[in-house]
Amino acid sequence: MKSISPCRSVRRAATATFALSILLTACGGSGGDDASSQGPVTLEFWGWANGQEAVVKAFNAAHKDVQLKYTKVTDQLGTQKQLSNAVKANNAPCLVQNTAEYVTSWVSQGALADITQYVKSKESAFNEGAWSGAQVQGKVYGVPTSSAPSFTVYRTDVFEKYGLEAPATWDDFIASGEVLKKHGIKVTNYAGEDPSTLEVLAMQAGARWYTIDGNAWQVNFQDKGSLQAAEVIQEIIDKDLNSKLSFSDYAALQRNFDSGGTVTRQISTWQMSGMVQNFTKSLGEWALSPWPAFAGSAVRTPAGTNQSAGLNLVTEQCKHPEQAAEAALWLSTDPGAVKTMATPGTGSGVLPALKDSSPYTDMTISKELLGKNYEPAKKIVNDSLGTVNTDWTFGPNWTAMFTELQSQWGKVVSKELKVTELLAHMQKWTVDDLKSRGINVKG
Repeated sequence: MKSISPCRSVRRAATATFALSILLTACGGSGGDDASSQGPVTLEFWGWANGQEAVVKAFNAAHKDVQLKYTKVTDQLGTQKQLSNAVKANNAPCLVQNTAEYVTSWVSQGALADITQYVKSKESAFNEGAWSGAQVQGKVYGVPTSSAPSFTVYRTDVFEKYGLEAPATWDDFIASGEVLKKHGIKVTNYAGEDPSTLEVLAMQAGARWYTIDGNAWQVNFQDKGSLQAAEVIQEIIDKDLNSKLSFSDYAALQRNFDSGGTVTRQISTWQMSGMVQNFTKSLGEWALSPWPAFAGSAVRTPAGTNQSAGLNLVTEQCKHPEQAAEAALWLSTDPGAVKTMATPGTGSGVLPALKDSSPYTDMTISKELLGKNYEPAKKIVNDSLGTVNTDWTFGPNWTAMFTELQSQWGKVVSKELKVTELLAHMQKWTVDDLKSRGINVKG
């Protein structure tokens, strides 16, 4: 494995004998923080979310012995590049905002500190789905900051016009799509650059693209769950039930939803703000329903995806990991800080990672978008957090794997490649990539 840790050779050898846990040997480092023996401990904190400057200011006002020095980075992807450079230079910050899909990769590179001993006692304060995103092999490397409740948002006026109900299963979803197609309406949109559709449906179906088997990674893109997801997606594509609008023309995409060209989305709370900002015709006509279930299965919600499944990570180079862990806990549990981050305008409008996030739900969903469907929507959001599958593992080469998946997904959307063919390609590609990095792999 190509480690970006200063202890490159040591961690490369460790990877060959044990996938992750041995990697976390301390190797010193600058710690990315500046503390005088006579003054408070100062911890560098990198993040991109709206509202963080305000909560850092509140933290510093409430603490004498520990202070946070905040640096706003560009975005999620920019953070990965900047953190990589900082780790190489032995100058990583103590705390860094991130999302769950990157945790395993950073752990495998020896970039994160095991803070289990400092935060384990607070596990009960967080919902299970959010807490699972901060762990690798039972060890905790960060503190959850936000949840990603997942649900379907759909056009009630269009569904009612054609005698349809909110789809309870994927079979219902496809059947609704066939009815809508007769009227020139698409039931969903598959952007050619965004393979997260396949990821989250596989996740929901119980797929396990990566698992840890003894001292090796097990890779399986062709398990039962993956094939079940592939079958649903392939049927939607083959029957031309989906739009093919790119997120690169965001305004056009939103106009299509607003005008009734496409009438459902599987989203989280943070994505609703873009709809409100861009809609002029359909405000008040949308409602929420649970994710469609696979036939014969109970409702399951994919683990939090993308930007909203957030956490603050503690780096291995931090000289004060205990203080960093405690600061991260405060940022995620202090009522004032949580309210600031959950409120659109002052923060990012994302649902907190707390065990009970219901007091903040009404801040993160839009009454303007949902109209008369606003009150029932609160229960849909809160219930979704209780159906999250928590045993999905992001592999140590997740970023590279997802980039390859993304490069091929457009061929699936354009019918040049079957979903099963893509899965077969990803199976071989991922195994080969892990081997090229010196990582022990089965599959």
